[in-house]
Amino acid sequence: MKKALLTSLLTMLGVAAAAAPAKSKQERSIDALIAKMTLEEKLGQLYQLGGPVDTLIDPAVRGLLGSTLNIGGGAPAVNKLQRAVMERSRLKIPVIVGADVIHGYRTVFPIPLGMASAWDPAAVETASSVAAAEAAAAGIRWTFAPMVDIARDPRWGRIAEGSGEDPYLGSAIARAAVRGFQGKDYGAPDKVAACAKHWAAYGAAEAGRDYNTTDVSERTLREIYFPPFKAAVDAGVATFMSSFNDLNGVPATANPWLQTKVLRREWGFDGFVVSDYTAVQELLQHGIAADGAEAARRALQAGVDMEMVSTLYSSNAAALLKQGWLSMAIIDEAVRRVLRIKHRAGLFERPYVDESLAAKVTLTPENRQAARRVAGRSMVLLKNDGAVLPLSKSLATVAVIGPLADAKADMLGTWCGEGKKEDVVTLLEGVRAKLPQAKVVHVEACRIASCGEAGIAQANVNPAQACRAEPCANAGIQEAVKAARKADAVILALGESSDMSGEANSRADIGLPGGQLELAKAVLALGRPTAVVLFNGRPLTISDLVEISPAILEAWHPGIEAGNAVADVLFGDVNPGGKLPVSFPRVLGQVPIYYNYKNTGRPFDPADHYRSKYMDAPNSPLFPFGYGRSYTQFKLSGLSLSAKSIRPKGRLTASVDVENIGAREGDEVVQLYIRDLAASATRPVRELKGFERVTLKPGEKRRVSFELTPELLGAYDQGMKFQVEPGKFKVFAGDSSVGGLEDEFEVVAAE
Repeated sequence: MKKALLTSLLTMLGVAAAAAPAKSKQERSIDALIAKMTLEEKLGQLYQLGGPVDTLIDPAVRGLLGSTLNIGGGAPAVNKLQRAVMERSRLKIPVIVGADVIHGYRTVFPIPLGMASAWDPAAVETASSVAAAEAAAAGIRWTFAPMVDIARDPRWGRIAEGSGEDPYLGSAIARAAVRGFQGKDYGAPDKVAACAKHWAAYGAAEAGRDYNTTDVSERTLREIYFPPFKAAVDAGVATFMSSFNDLNGVPATANPWLQTKVLRREWGFDGFVVSDYTAVQELLQHGIAADGAEAARRALQAGVDMEMVSTLYSSNAAALLKQGWLSMAIIDEAVRRVLRIKHRAGLFERPYVDESLAAKVTLTPENRQAARRVAGRSMVLLKNDGAVLPLSKSLATVAVIGPLADAKADMLGTWCGEGKKEDVVTLLEGVRAKLPQAKVVHVEACRIASCGEAGIAQANVNPAQACRAEPCANAGIQEAVKAARKADAVILALGESSDMSGEANSRADIGLPGGQLELAKAVLALGRPTAVVLFNGRPLTISDLVEISPAILEAWHPGIEAGNAVADVLFGDVNPGGKLPVSFPRVLGQVPIYYNYKNTGRPFDPADHYRSKYMDAPNSPLFPFGYGRSYTQFKLSGLSLSAKSIRPKGRLTASVDVENIGAREGDEVVQLYIRDLAASATRPVRELKGFERVTLKPGEKRRVSFELTPELLGAYDQGMKFQVEPGKFKVFAGDSSVGGLEDEFEVVAAE
């Protein structure tokens, strides 16, 4: 009996082996290399360290360092390290050099939230491609980007680094960024391996405070926070980064459900996962590991392959193996994933970089022009009463006022790579270049305090107080008023400094910092034609400013060509067509606020007190998701559906006409939303399922079509099964997430 069972088992194993696909030449090469490696050399591949290159050579040569980050020094430094490894190490495994190349390397584009405002994946792909070429020329072969975290809370500083609040838009941008960074082959000399981060739900940090706990249902994870990551996987992203946060009681860096079950088993991801900076060590602070050995074991067993900066893998793995707490198979698999990406990045064939390449691809006129174009497309016209904008180029005197009018470093925004403030065109410089014959007067009026360490040290107070700018001195305001009174038009440059958003830069008060509102009130009271330009890394609570200002342009932190791009828009050479990728709250108490909310059992009704509402503010945002104006006017009409009923596996096409009924050529972003009216689990009041940015001349009309597939119509039912349920759906076509044209169709149960 036992022999029969054994024979049967062996037969089954033989069948399984026969059915398994043959390993590629690359995978066989990796297996052979792993077989030669000592435990220390294996662990070296799972370790990433930064610092001056001279301090990295010895561990790298001894096989104890597989990756570096943010080492600086450009191609000569990288080649020095690689040459030492390739000439002196036992196994000659090249190091993979990573860096935070987020929205540009030397040529800095708008912050990611700004680029998302373009609603133009091609623009994101262009920016990522330029960044990849410049970074690769400096020896960087791996970027810690794109950040694809969904963020619904503007207090969170890293909202600047992502694409906003919507999973559909975020997914489109994730795919575009991966394509731009990696191309079809990230082993090409002008491409880099990308890293989707932060896995997962980092943007859901409680109270909007960076690194904070997150508690998110599986339904919300799969419907809101996961889709951009899945889009990155489908686009072929090379690596993932685990997030700092505790997710539902288990930190992401020790979470096997995230790193193994979903990412690898469900989605088929075969690249490697790197921890965030010291995140493995931080498992002790989370309270999920009693010591470094337990932290290393939990992270490795969860599926985090490479440890960034902290050294718990290398210092504890041998003992864990000896004690039986860890298997060599887990270590070998982690090493295999790292070596796989190094092979795909072409490092074994081409470990060195051409040191003459940087001068040919970095900060070229073509790259600067691309940055200017993308910045122009990213700007959102929030208000333009009385057609204040565009300003005339025949103005004799223009006053450019405010703390951000000539602030070079602040235009670069957070995580600006190797961008240099000396290369930045400020708003003041852009206006002067646009109006060479005009008198352009500049008044700073007041300054925005730094939130960085220098600002804290200088203020000699706690961090919260150090971030509060001093109110504008009366003398500064009076100087600004004097200049504005004599000007034919005024441009007010307001917002946040670059270090008020980004990592670790959460704000409890997201209004205009310091005395900027007082400055704006004094200048706007003069009644001169005045436009406010906002430079910021997050949505701000600016209801008071909106009430008194006739024209407001949201420019975000626009990058190296900031001033030229803003001037292009202010003076009409570029007609703004951007749309908000995130809602602007009226007041802080509305946060978190987002368009795709649930209806509740008691939706707002002004005739009934006992409804979901605030007593002291509207439910609606100040500016909704998808909102943005233009210097021309558009009309949508003729919404039609190709079918009024479909089966659950069916599809239909929604089409709508968009017409430019104004006097200028311009861009409109046509947006398609749906609502499942009755499902087994509650659905949002609207969900974005399609968009297209179109350029139309005056009088031009175009028909835009969107296909609604089962993947777009489906949702998770009560049993967490993804399916298209029978029932009625509404379809909305509009220029934002509010209003628009409506139609309806029904999904009919299959017979």
